[in-house]
Amino acid sequence: MVIMWNSVLFLSALGSLPFASASPLEARQDTTSVSVSTITGPPTHSFKSSQPHTPFTGTPTTTGELSATSVGTGIVESASVAPAETTYPSDGKLHNAQPAPYVPAGGVGTNGSIPVYNAKSDFDYESLALALYQEYIELDLFNDGLQRFSAQDFEAAGLNDADRNLIAFMAQQEVGHATLISNMLGAQAPQMCQYNYPYTNVREYLDFCQKLTRFGESGVYGFLAHLDSREAATLLTQSITTEARQQMIFRQFEGLFPMPVWFETGVPQSWAWTLLAPYISSCPSNQTRLAWQNFPALRILNQPTLSGDNTSNATFSTLNNTLGAGTNVAKNGSGPGSSNSSSNGGSLVTPQKYSPLSYPGRMVSLQWDTPGKPVGPNNSYVTSTSAGSAKYVAWVSQLNVTYTPLNTTTGNRGFTFQPDMETYQGDPAINGTMFIAITDSDLFLTPFNLSSINPHVVAGPALYQAG
Repeated sequence: MVIMWNSVLFLSALGSLPFASASPLEARQDTTSVSVSTITGPPTHSFKSSQPHTPFTGTPTTTGELSATSVGTGIVESASVAPAETTYPSDGKLHNAQPAPYVPAGGVGTNGSIPVYNAKSDFDYESLALALYQEYIELDLFNDGLQRFSAQDFEAAGLNDADRNLIAFMAQQEVGHATLISNMLGAQAPQMCQYNYPYTNVREYLDFCQKLTRFGESGVYGFLAHLDSREAATLLTQSITTEARQQMIFRQFEGLFPMPVWFETGVPQSWAWTLLAPYISSCPSNQTRLAWQNFPALRILNQPTLSGDNTSNATFSTLNNTLGAGTNVAKNGSGPGSSNSSSNGGSLVTPQKYSPLSYPGRMVSLQWDTPGKPVGPNNSYVTSTSAGSAKYVAWVSQLNVTYTPLNTTTGNRGFTFQPDMETYQGDPAINGTMFIAITDSDLFLTPFNLSSINPHVVAGPALYQAG
């Protein structure tokens, strides 16, 4: 059997299509006939498979995020919609000449030009670099759980060898994802770092994995449509859809309903970096730095859990059921496997009926840090906020951003109540593994301009396990 390939061989994209500063001409190949048995993909990068997982104890040589020599005072939101944004009639008819048969006018990158898969702006580079940091930690995380806990530990938590093999396969997926983004970024792409995780047993490990893949997926959705490089966005879409499946699998491993929402939300890069950075101990000394902000951490003191009492509005003195702020992984016993607290036994079994872990009107108790705390690689980033006083809790889930009043108590503590709202009728907006943050105002925002919330974030985000 012989397969004919055209002049641009997509199968060899990582080796022959233009990446980074490569000339577009380097992508052109003559039409050839190749035997199926000789088709091989380009090589993956090599990454460390075993390393220490301890906190950073040294002194940072550089502090703060990457910044340009000139920094503006802020981005001002337009007060009205430009008329041109609403002129297309959307009547199902063609209104312009077609550039080719069966091709309607319009679109980006549809003019026959050769695609170059690289960063085309600072925004692109910093966004792709953030995504690469995410792929690296997932690669390390998936392997760490398999190395740290035995097959018997996983069995005690309800998972068998097939489940472990699936986690190992997901680690291999991350090798591909990290290679893809590294190739797009070029020689100065960030390198793999050392990490430190909060979990002490398999159940906590699974909860951490499903929450980390949640903000990894949502962090990319938040910037994907804003990239100047449509070519890079295309490839990143094809990797992040795999990560979406990973998040769903880890939910099933925990005994959670795999996809209780109608829409997956996207969050700003600084939200993803705030959640990711605390688990990076150290990076190579010549590592390129990120420009994104690290917000003060937000802790949910009564995080809903599969095994806990999620109906109790307990006092602060009886709270604190998570392993830390940000991801807010639920504590679950003390042994390497701990108990399998899910009602269905976990391990690839979907509950017969979805059952939320929280409910409208539930009191949510919160605690947050003050700014100025060193975090991230080599403790070289510093948390900051430009917001005013804490007044609201922003609930970011599916297509919605809504706010509830924050009732402050002593110190950086307070509480709010889970709102009762729907995305569309029949779809509770507050659902799944979602995001909350403390803000100084209730700014009206939608998914495409959610990053405008950043100047108003007092602390957060935090992952709220609504269901």
